[in-house]
Amino acid sequence: MPVPISFEGFPVGEIATEGDVEFLYSERWLAARGAFPISVTMPLVDTPYPAGTILPWLANLLPEGQALLAMGRSVGASPDDIVELLSHSGRDTAGALSIGSTPATASPPRYMPVGSDEDLQRIIAELPAKPFLVGEEGVSMSLAGVQDKLTVAIADGNIAIPVNGAPSTHILKPDSDRLPGSVFNEAFCLTLARLCRLNTAAVTTGRAGDRAYLLVERYDRRPDESRPTGWIRIHQEDFCQALGLPPHRKYQHNQTGGPGPSIENMFAFIDEHASATARDRLALLDAVVFNVLVNNTDAHAKNYSLIIRHDQVRLAPLYDIMCATPYPRITANLAQSVDDQRRGDHICGRHWRRMAEACGMNPAQTLVRVGNLVDRVEGNLGRARDAVETMPAGGDWILGQIVEAISRRCGTVRNNLTR
Repeated sequence: MPVPISFEGFPVGEIATEGDVEFLYSERWLAARGAFPISVTMPLVDTPYPAGTILPWLANLLPEGQALLAMGRSVGASPDDIVELLSHSGRDTAGALSIGSTPATASPPRYMPVGSDEDLQRIIAELPAKPFLVGEEGVSMSLAGVQDKLTVAIADGNIAIPVNGAPSTHILKPDSDRLPGSVFNEAFCLTLARLCRLNTAAVTTGRAGDRAYLLVERYDRRPDESRPTGWIRIHQEDFCQALGLPPHRKYQHNQTGGPGPSIENMFAFIDEHASATARDRLALLDAVVFNVLVNNTDAHAKNYSLIIRHDQVRLAPLYDIMCATPYPRITANLAQSVDDQRRGDHICGRHWRRMAEACGMNPAQTLVRVGNLVDRVEGNLGRARDAVETMPAGGDWILGQIVEAISRRCGTVRNNLTR
């Protein structure tokens, strides 16, 4: 049976599973006013896209690692059966599209309130074995990544679970024994980025019993009172999807499967596809520099995304930023090289200049912009810490370490600019 893809109940196309997997847009979608492509790799045409195009794009909607294995066990499908997994978990994904059929007996989309802090704490505790509550009646959601997380909605000021295809409004990320203080770390880095005038997803923190969590507002959702749920989805895709690459190629320096996207590749993509090229180029440059300054060594291609509308493609707000310094087991190597340099402390002015030249930017102006962002980061460290400490989950020991690490990195980057 074909697996449908829809936008707010409107048919977008179907994934054929008889014989070779392929995707074909529906005639109604191609004729619809405001129709957008599901990916820049799949423009709006009436010919099918083969498995080699649609399957990597779909794979990037699923979690990775243990979460993917657990999802497969829960639905009785192989972790390699991308279409089958998404037919069970794809009603609420990254972007605007819903994948899979609505059961004939399903009630309308709605939000199921989480009754108490104890209930939320239980849900969080079960996530490793039950990612995205897979298997719960009416619940169908999926997000990429290796970290435990849950898509939720804020309904009447309270956390609720979207059911029967209702759009989530926030992403909830619980604390982690593997990365102590990760909730406060990510809250700090995203708050710092926003204070430095970078476009970022809005965040706050919370607690459920003894568990802290990060609550990230989804930028691919917006209020719309004309919709039954009060929300509408906005389409997006990450850079792996936009470049036609599977998720295992998200890092530039992959040892197997071929290299992933470089900074130069992403700038070239912006030049070819973005609707506001100059503005998005500067935003991407600021993101690259900021990730170096906070030592976010996991800034791979899936942690940069694009907003796709029927008439434009724009760089999406930043998300998933965390300082790696407090965690000695995390690599000190950046996910993408600046010129040929992978260690943030070793990036010098000559590396920034050569990167700028390779990306079609003015080297001298690039150095000035790096220096200006160093000043802004240093000037907002205290304000970012204060902001996180006043969030519902309060402060944490790790904030002091992060402030010290970023301050030290800023000093190093500034001193290296003349080299």
